[in-house]
Amino acid sequence: MLLNIAIMGNGRMGSLIRQTAEAMRDADQNPVFNVVAQIGFDLELTQAAPAADVLIDFSNVATLPAVEAYVKRCECALVSGTTGYSVDEMERLRVLGNDVAVLHSGNYSIGVTALRHLTAQAARELPGFDVEICETHHNQKVDAPSGTANLLLDAVMDAQAAAGRGEYSPVFGRSGMCGARDPHEIGMHSLRGGTVAGVHTVSFFGPDEEVTLTHRAGSRQIFVNGALAAALKMATRQPGFYTFDQVMFD
Repeated sequence: MLLNIAIMGNGRMGSLIRQTAEAMRDADQNPVFNVVAQIGFDLELTQAAPAADVLIDFSNVATLPAVEAYVKRCECALVSGTTGYSVDEMERLRVLGNDVAVLHSGNYSIGVTALRHLTAQAARELPGFDVEICETHHNQKVDAPSGTANLLLDAVMDAQAAAGRGEYSPVFGRSGMCGARDPHEIGMHSLRGGTVAGVHTVSFFGPDEEVTLTHRAGSRQIFVNGALAAALKMATRQPGFYTFDQVMFD
């Protein structure tokens, strides 16, 4: 069945999503997607954009009101890959899930999903180890830490809480006379440079040993493939707020 999609964002990700969607064919060589609209920074175009079955949003936080308006008007599902939302803005996405199916993820890579599971497992099985998370991206990325780094942070904090080890909190970078490391802090570090698609490393430091988990994205194509696969599944989902894990693996 041909799925009508609209794309919010005409940057590198939005353009690659459109290019990939328009090239996709099923086993009988029929088109899989029909791109009915692609909306850039002229958000007024959202009001007149044709209705889609799914809106795929890889833009920025400033477009959230336009995303909400389009989804409500068209009663379509939302696949959101925009990062940098505040706590209040994330709550607006969850509320939107009362009316339509909403998926938000900081990363649409299958490999990163595996990394998150492995990170949680390592946190459970390495009590007392210090945890540091480092992410690296291209020099045009506007938010830090990355959405994926925040997903990994949540995985560590949830695992520590479930193990009854008390409350952990993130520390974003260190400088000056910051004192000895608190055993209940999780270091968060962001590097920016060149054209790096994305590297995420979670390090566990114990007495005389270190365990490091790393995922390297070779290109943005892995995120595009995951987002389009999720769109196919979200088109038939009931209203609710979903994670990438739930949509792809439950």
